[in-house]
Amino acid sequence: MFYGIGDAMSGTVLITGAFGLVGCDTVRRFARDGWRVVATAHRRADAALPRGVETRWTDLTDPDCVDRLVTEVSPDVIVHLAAVIPPLAYRYARFARKANVDATAALVRAAESQPTPPRFLHASSVALYGARNPYHHADLLDVDTPLRPCELYGGHKLEAELLVRSSSLAWVVLRLGGVLSVDPLAMPFTPDIVYFGSALPTDGRVHCVDTRDVAVAFAACADRDVVGQILLIAGDDTHRLRQGGIGSAMAATQGMVGLLPQGRPGDPDSDDGWFPNDWMDVAREQRLLNFQQHPWPDMLAEMSARAGWKRTPRKLIAPIAHQLVKRHGA
Repeated sequence: MFYGIGDAMSGTVLITGAFGLVGCDTVRRFARDGWRVVATAHRRADAALPRGVETRWTDLTDPDCVDRLVTEVSPDVIVHLAAVIPPLAYRYARFARKANVDATAALVRAAESQPTPPRFLHASSVALYGARNPYHHADLLDVDTPLRPCELYGGHKLEAELLVRSSSLAWVVLRLGGVLSVDPLAMPFTPDIVYFGSALPTDGRVHCVDTRDVAVAFAACADRDVVGQILLIAGDDTHRLRQGGIGSAMAATQGMVGLLPQGRPGDPDSDDGWFPNDWMDVAREQRLLNFQQHPWPDMLAEMSARAGWKRTPRKLIAPIAHQLVKRHGA
């Protein structure tokens, strides 16, 4: 039995994808709240986790491994974060399906087979809503907005979400916006990321959220009265951004002004030529979970402070770095 966040006693939580962008902060949040945390990983992970966190090396694409894991851990709550996200999901499409859909199916089946099935908190995505032309859609996304995934990842997340929602488990689905971290090591500028970012319409609407706030939302869902609900998770109004300004602003906090190649505006007359993201109405979720703690300006200020003295020499090399980086642009 679990006793709730912040109480003297808590139960056991099994967190998949524990070393990913959202996973590290989610592990820390649950550990801070007094849970016994079992974190899964499929490869060696370098992230430092709090003392007492147990790590299990598990292949979630192997149903037998998943069955053993869930039976041995006997969790009160499962937080399913593991996923292959864009752009890697496009490069490794076959493996992405195994990780995003098949692994979810195996985890749901294993959870359902337990004598006392756990609460299942599932990380879904705004990508389910598909392309959104900001010149034709003035409204905010909400739970009732029709789902029309238009690319591989959104399709995977819809399939996975339906598996969870059709199960017999006490489930909660959290559809995440554009997740960002103040830790530059968590979001490296790889060639794939640079190309991908420069190919997206600069005027596309993106609703971002700090990884730490996502962690608070998941921890709150562990014992709040939200079973059977779909929740949209994004930051406050300062996180309603445009695609073209996000990477540039983050690079500037590191002293690398002008580092990234600029993309192009989208076609106002096309409803399909936009990446699946948009601003969301998250007022209900904030009332339920009280998770929004890091506004966008505060994130940028923290990134700058973390960079510290390194900003000065980076400013000197930024023009040269830009010439190298732009070779990887779309």
